[in-house]
Amino acid sequence: MGREERGIRGRGHSGRSARVLSTCVIVPAAGSGSRLGSADPKALVRLNGKSLLARSLETIISSGVASTIVVAAPEEFLMRARSEIDSIAESTLTDSGTDHSDISITVVAGGNDRIESVQLALKSAGAADIVLVHDAARALTPPEVFRRVVAAVRAGAEAVVPVLPMTDTVRRAETRPAVKSDRGTAVNDGPSAPEPRPEANGRQLVVESSAESDQELPTVEVLHGDLDRSRLRRVQTPQGFTASTLRRAHDKYEEDLASSGPGAVAATDDAGLVERLGVDVVAVDGDEEALKITYPLDLVLGEHIATMRDAEETKRSAEVAGRDDTMSAASEASDKAESEQGERR
Repeated sequence: MGREERGIRGRGHSGRSARVLSTCVIVPAAGSGSRLGSADPKALVRLNGKSLLARSLETIISSGVASTIVVAAPEEFLMRARSEIDSIAESTLTDSGTDHSDISITVVAGGNDRIESVQLALKSAGAADIVLVHDAARALTPPEVFRRVVAAVRAGAEAVVPVLPMTDTVRRAETRPAVKSDRGTAVNDGPSAPEPRPEANGRQLVVESSAESDQELPTVEVLHGDLDRSRLRRVQTPQGFTASTLRRAHDKYEEDLASSGPGAVAATDDAGLVERLGVDVVAVDGDEEALKITYPLDLVLGEHIATMRDAEETKRSAEVAGRDDTMSAASEASDKAESEQGERR
């Protein structure tokens, strides 16, 4: 497995060194880009000319929370990941007018899934007090979200996730085998009810089928009840933890995996693993722009947001440069006037 460190200069927040936070940010970046129609890993897919990985790293640096960043990339793409990091180092080093602090970036080979990638990255997290886990696919997450998560952990929470309210109606789905009748294909309500019963208590669904008699009948989904969406949240990243809590959660996961097998301990994120320890997972405000780039439509929206942000940054940089030129010209004029006045004396 490959591993390499890059030292770069990261922006501090409010004039303070990011190192005092003792925070490591892990960036799982080994996911496939197949659902985006890309042969490259998702983290190397570009928004307005810049990869998701590069944009994620820029945001982490600008947030001022990180002393260490560990990127878990596909082993066959480690060189390209290092190239992305080098480009960020170059652009950040040339940034002026900002308090800079050293940030080390380590690149490691990721695992077969997200959980394994985080486990491998944790080995390079060093002695950080706080660990954030941030999906490279959420490359447009604003810096303020990182600061909110770290602030909540530093205030005493062992686990923190950014969330948004649920706006859609959500229902539980149950997959059932279907039975065929002269009216089409219907839900099989059980062994004792082979014949379809149209709309029985709202649970019977009839669908058309082109299946021949010798073909396997399809399954259908039946929906049950509305979930109270006022109590549901959409979970984003970065997810923040005390380092000891996250390590305990992954140790417990490994124990469960050894005793029960992968099917019994499946988890979609690190907060889910921590919750199994009985630890409360605290919520802070997320951001709508922290969308996860997963499907082509997400890429369209992400491209739009990235283009607008880049244009605003270009305009802001031009304004700063203009002010600097004006101040320099004024200073030169003042020096010249003082010099001429001195000569007249």
